[in-house]
Amino acid sequence: MFNGLIREIGVVRSFDGKNLSIKATHKPNLGDSIAVNGACLSVTKIDKDGFVVELSSESANILALENYKNRVHIEPAMKIGDRIDGHLIQGHIDAIGVIRDIKRLASGVDFIIELPNEILHLIAKKGAIAVEGVSLTINDINSNLMRLTLIPISMKDTLFGEFQIGRRVHIESDILARYIDRILNSKNQTLTWQQADFYASIY
Repeated sequence: MFNGLIREIGVVRSFDGKNLSIKATHKPNLGDSIAVNGACLSVTKIDKDGFVVELSSESANILALENYKNRVHIEPAMKIGDRIDGHLIQGHIDAIGVIRDIKRLASGVDFIIELPNEILHLIAKKGAIAVEGVSLTINDINSNLMRLTLIPISMKDTLFGEFQIGRRVHIESDILARYIDRILNSKNQTLTWQQADFYASIY
């Protein structure tokens, strides 16, 4: 589990489509989970100035592999008792979005991202979403386009300042939206107020 705050910008040393070697100051243990551009991957090798994570066939089929080059977002998994400054993120990518516009503001930058139709029902205005592993608030939704605003410190601490129109990005919807959607769409299942209170309490 992660919370969507990037802890380090890693440098990709090599990537063969399965094994991703990253130079970083973070020192994981073998088998640790690390979110790389938002995708939860397992550490399979450690060396003096970085580590290697492995992508499964499932991951390779759904991720924007072209972005695993140059520099990447890194977030180690949370520990029990850690402060949650973003929102709870699993590192399970739902879909690939596409940046359609970038607008610079007086105190931030708007990113307009196109979303695939199959996840639109999980997206809500002022709700939480993870893009490339970064916890963000959805400012607006217009058809299949969502607008996000990154403040200067977020631009400084992430790679969003390097993103260009047309870039594909990893999208992870809010975990609570996923479970409620599953309950409401299960056969002969309805969501009671007691269940709603329970899910709200654990979130």
